[in-house]
Amino acid sequence: MAIYHLHVKIIGRKAGSSAVASAAYRSGSRLRDERLERSHDFSHKRGVVHSGIMLPENAPEQWSDRERLWNDVEAFEIRKDAQLAREVEFALPREMTQAQGIELARDFVQEAFVDQGMIADLNVHWDIAEDGTPKPHAHVMLTMRSVDENGFGSKAREWNRTERVERWRERWAELANERLIELDIDARIDHRSFEARGIGLEPQTKIGAPAQRIEAKGKEADRAEEHRRIARENGARIVADPSIALDAITHQQATFTRRDMALFAHRHSDGIDQFNEVMGAMRASPELVELGQDGRGEDRFTTSDMIEAEQRLHRAAELMAERKRHEMSDRERGAALERAEQRGLALSGEQENALAHVTEGRDLGIVVGYAGTGKSAMLGVARDAWETAGYEVRGAALSGIAAENLERGSGIASRTIASLEHGWAQDRDLLTARDVLVIDEAGMVGTRQLERVLSHAADVGAKVVLVGDPQQLQSIEAGAAFRSLHERHGGVEIGTVRRQREDWQRDATRDLATGRTGEALHAYDAHGMVHPTETREQARGDLIDNWDRDRQASPDKSRIILTHTNAEVRELNKAAREKMREAGNLGNDVHLTVERGERYFATGDRVMFLQNERGLGVKNGTLGIIELANTQSMSVRTDDGRNVSFDLKDYNRIDHGYAATIHKAQGMTVDRTYILATPGLDAHASYVALSRHRDAISLHYGHDDFTDENRLARTLSRDRAKDMASDYEPTRDFAERRGITFRERVAEITRKIVPEKVRTLFDGPSLPAVGGQGPERATPERRATDDPEAVLRRARTRALIRHARAVDAIFEAQERGGKANPEQVTELRDARKEFEAVRPYGSHDAEAAYKKNPELAVEAASSRVNNAIRALQIETELRTDRQRADRFVERWQGLERTSLRQYQAGDMSGYKATQKAMGDIAKSLERDPQLESILANRKQALGIAIESGRRLGQELAFNHGLDLGRERGLGL
Repeated sequence: MAIYHLHVKIIGRKAGSSAVASAAYRSGSRLRDERLERSHDFSHKRGVVHSGIMLPENAPEQWSDRERLWNDVEAFEIRKDAQLAREVEFALPREMTQAQGIELARDFVQEAFVDQGMIADLNVHWDIAEDGTPKPHAHVMLTMRSVDENGFGSKAREWNRTERVERWRERWAELANERLIELDIDARIDHRSFEARGIGLEPQTKIGAPAQRIEAKGKEADRAEEHRRIARENGARIVADPSIALDAITHQQATFTRRDMALFAHRHSDGIDQFNEVMGAMRASPELVELGQDGRGEDRFTTSDMIEAEQRLHRAAELMAERKRHEMSDRERGAALERAEQRGLALSGEQENALAHVTEGRDLGIVVGYAGTGKSAMLGVARDAWETAGYEVRGAALSGIAAENLERGSGIASRTIASLEHGWAQDRDLLTARDVLVIDEAGMVGTRQLERVLSHAADVGAKVVLVGDPQQLQSIEAGAAFRSLHERHGGVEIGTVRRQREDWQRDATRDLATGRTGEALHAYDAHGMVHPTETREQARGDLIDNWDRDRQASPDKSRIILTHTNAEVRELNKAAREKMREAGNLGNDVHLTVERGERYFATGDRVMFLQNERGLGVKNGTLGIIELANTQSMSVRTDDGRNVSFDLKDYNRIDHGYAATIHKAQGMTVDRTYILATPGLDAHASYVALSRHRDAISLHYGHDDFTDENRLARTLSRDRAKDMASDYEPTRDFAERRGITFRERVAEITRKIVPEKVRTLFDGPSLPAVGGQGPERATPERRATDDPEAVLRRARTRALIRHARAVDAIFEAQERGGKANPEQVTELRDARKEFEAVRPYGSHDAEAAYKKNPELAVEAASSRVNNAIRALQIETELRTDRQRADRFVERWQGLERTSLRQYQAGDMSGYKATQKAMGDIAKSLERDPQLESILANRKQALGIAIESGRRLGQELAFNHGLDLGRERGLGL
């Protein structure tokens, strides 16, 4: 599992350290320390798979020798407490190969440190833990002083700033995730602290290899114990409150699998026993909701919090969809159309229908439009109509550049949603009933954020218009709220593509919007716009040549180069700039150190702003041309015609702007696009990239990434659409398209997302808002005996009654249309803990029974517990059976993966042993008909594609080519 770890520390004499000794240890080499007149020999150290010195421009070449470099550092620093070096240690994704990990580490070190003027001593360690799992990580020792051809200069104090360390942390996460996506590895890391993400866990350090204890003289042992302590305490926190883990898992995904839970539990536990405790706590948590199986046969889960967020979203949307507080007359709408025509803007029939929809008066409007269908033009006319009618129109989008594009295209003053929410939190710029809020690129907004916006709008009576395309780039946070709202409430669609000038290209955009990516690629290939080469490097070169020819032939045309990762953007920017220099289109170079490292800028350079700055009027993604540049300041003419001047010490978040990532391009329109395809693309990114142009595209790829166009089409067609918990309802088209199956319990829960007058623990603001006890009722009389079993039975009965009263109080509050108060919530939590203490999973099983029959809670609350106990026992048996089935499936899938790995590696002895083990557990089902029955609906997860009517164990053997023994064989 890829984990995030990046730690910065100082190596200094004050702590008794030697730069030479530190370098020798990290590189696994023998170095002579001239100051101490001794050698440090760590050449026996294992696991060092890469070691090298990386020099910035103008640094003396002699410092490429490690021994010379660090001895010179020791000699230059004369203070007895001198700081000698800065060390940055970071974990590499273990899903990568060694070559991939080394390349990633070098790219990060080059960009973050060497391009800033530091000398870097990079060493990559590929240690193996006791359990056999790889623990790849990198150690980077960095010089503290500026360098030039004459040697060391003054110490660069700006390298010590906290914000720079935070930027290193952020950039490492960005670069690692880009590379993971490019390699099609399903893993991500997050640089933010648990506190910043609202996760109630303590961040963990990384355990160093045992050999590291040699140099640190026991300090690494303390560090390893600290790591285990944090993991142990985090595990205890999760066991006490498993919602902490479930909340963390659902930060970026609305639903998840058992494997996702296991990975999280492994990270936040110490040892197998606590791992099992953590997994048990999560799986027994009443906040965990089992949804059904996805198209791959994996069980999917969500949380009650996620369901409730979706409930609140849909309730707010339902309320707004039913209200008509912003009606507009046909005369007012017609007048706005006439004014638009006077300006030379004539709306199509589809655009007029969309205009009528958003101005009809309902508080909720939804517009779905393919890329380039003229949504912004329609919104401009709507803005005119709304403002004439006396409404205040505001715009919002997830990103700054999307907000800027909305404002430029429609005239609606716009800002980011985060900025809006920040103002609302300060009681500023709150919406009113006279407001119309237009949210553009709504498909990129996560469920929780959109719910907060709609709930606020619903409370104050404002109108919200959602505009977007659910097939374009997906939300970063959990959920697919825009798509779900459109499915439930409808809206208006604009399907006539207007951006492209050729009919066949407009058809191709429609193909991309409807998932027919292969057809679109075929059309562009037939018109000579798809260009394969042998390697990606050749593809990059051909792309730049095409871009340069077109630029010189048609200098007035707008154009952009697009690709998937920032690393490729940098290479393409560099190559494009070289062409500009060769053509004499740039002024004198000015050498600057900007946020992303050392760069050369000149008059005529195209630049991109990388951070929103309200004072300058620029967004993350704003493009322009440099009109004046020197070492202190810069003046840029932005693409919308404004002049922006700034001092580089105040703002240095700029880079060359010839190329951009596809994420930066959503909402952009240019005459021509040049696209470098890499393996990280999917259907959503390719749709955006291939629909930005008016005239033509030039798509380039290398056969080292894609063997042929069929492989290219398959990659660019990958559907990575995000889901919602509410998709797991049998009537939802989204689920049916993905072959999702449902359990009866899930259907019951999701039917309540549009509220019904049914008593359920899932109705309410936060899961089991449970509550308020009435006067204490008599409990069963205590027997005279002190027999331990009798004492335990009485304790269980008392806990059952207390818990039932808490649940019943919640049910009563919900029936009255209210919600639980804080005291009721606390009582439920305490009642659960008491119940779990005397009967593990007791509250979980009881609540499962109460959801099916709420009257059982009423009876138990009145001390009539017999029926509740019987129902609880049934739920316990069902849960136990499910757990047995889960363990069987997990073991089977693990053996299946092992056998495949052994076969591919040529380990035939191991392969045969694994196949025998699979045969044994398949045969064991003959002796366990109850488990066999439970597994009957898990055939897909067990890899049974062909059903022969045999017993389950025989079908397993038949589908996997196993031998169950001569006495039975497979020919029955």
